[in-house]
Amino acid sequence: MISLSGLTSSVESDLDMQQAMLTNKDEKVLKALERTRQLDIPDEKTMPVLMKLLEEAGGNWSYIKLDNYTALVDAIYSVEDENKQSEGSSNGSSIQVVQKQPQLSNGDRKRKYKSRIADITKGSESVKIPLVDDVGSEAVPKFTYIPHNIVYQSAYLHVSLARISDEDCCANCKGNCLSADFPCTCARETSGEYAYTKEGLLKEKFLDTCLKMKKEPDSFPKVYCKDCPLERDHDKGTYGKCDGHLIRKFIKECWRKCGCDMQCGNRVVQRGIRCQLQVYFTQEGKGWGLRTLQDLPKGTFICEYIGEILTNTELYDRNVRSSSERHTYPVTLDADWGSEKDLKDEEALCLDATICGNVARFINHRCEDANMIDIPIEIETPDRHYYHIAFFTLRDVKAMDELTWDYMIDFNDKSHPVKAFRCCCGSESCRDRKIKGSQGKSIERRKIVSAKKQQGSKEVSKKRK
Repeated sequence: MISLSGLTSSVESDLDMQQAMLTNKDEKVLKALERTRQLDIPDEKTMPVLMKLLEEAGGNWSYIKLDNYTALVDAIYSVEDENKQSEGSSNGSSIQVVQKQPQLSNGDRKRKYKSRIADITKGSESVKIPLVDDVGSEAVPKFTYIPHNIVYQSAYLHVSLARISDEDCCANCKGNCLSADFPCTCARETSGEYAYTKEGLLKEKFLDTCLKMKKEPDSFPKVYCKDCPLERDHDKGTYGKCDGHLIRKFIKECWRKCGCDMQCGNRVVQRGIRCQLQVYFTQEGKGWGLRTLQDLPKGTFICEYIGEILTNTELYDRNVRSSSERHTYPVTLDADWGSEKDLKDEEALCLDATICGNVARFINHRCEDANMIDIPIEIETPDRHYYHIAFFTLRDVKAMDELTWDYMIDFNDKSHPVKAFRCCCGSESCRDRKIKGSQGKSIERRKIVSAKKQQGSKEVSKKRK
């Protein structure tokens, strides 16, 4: 998390300036210094590292104080080790420096972050998102970070202000739509009421309904295709029986043709990531994961699922060419099947974050009791082949908790051509178990389509890392 190169050569020269910014008389600082003094670490070593950690964490003390200031102690010794290695190299010594492994009061060996990236977004987001690895056994993932979806090749995505009619925007609004006496036109998708509170949170009623639609899809209306794109068999030129498509709830956000400004309360997702997040390597066998560095209330917008926009055929071809078992599952955009008599391939779209994506590609699966849910968001086009996928918290989440999402995988679907990963979510309701006397089928079938079908999936697919 902490960038060591910024500390190894200028610690002494910057100390006075840093102490002026972060006084060692502050109560929080005093507690941190008290802990490091117990390990015989002088204040002049602690203060610059503490300042840098706070800068990386956006001033959040939750990470600094975690596990009795273990992160701070780790960072201090890491700086010391790098200095020793640098000195040994400059002296031409061939003797390997033995790194000090201090014993903490609880008997555990200290954890050293082997991999650090101060900001995986490379400045493309409004907040920095660091990456750390306190296991030290995994290479930094290789992908291109993008803050917005991009079209791969053949996907049909036509964004134009001229295509947004007056009925699809609130051109006469001013300032903040949520402050007006009556909901604006954009609230039509949410039954004439805004989905967001004035604090920018998703309303509990709307959130609970969306969760129920995922848990009990058969209790909500569905549409059935005569010629379902997901059931096409290109080898035989035939169609299979449509299993039905759930009509999902939408949030329609105000956009550029609307009269309100960017601070309007009905513009949450399009303003981007605001939470303090961190990518880290999990110790439960799940690979990389995403966690929050701050407490988050229920209904908080976390991030959007960003990736390349592909057609179902392009996705299938890409999966056939891929030999890696560690990849991200795609997200299929399928919320408006009922409006199309014949959905063409270039209109049956999906998102793939394998090569290009954002921080959402690191979100791990958790069966049943995940703390986030995906919600469709309409912003710049009325076309329902394309929309944004946004993640919101389903309950209050504490700082340093992992952020998870239920992929809705059927782990017992043996007929599926892509083998499901071994679930390590740890949930008491984990679906990756053999239940005596039951076939163990989950609510929805797995979301990567059979090789004999049109290359797509059924609602939201997921990630394997």
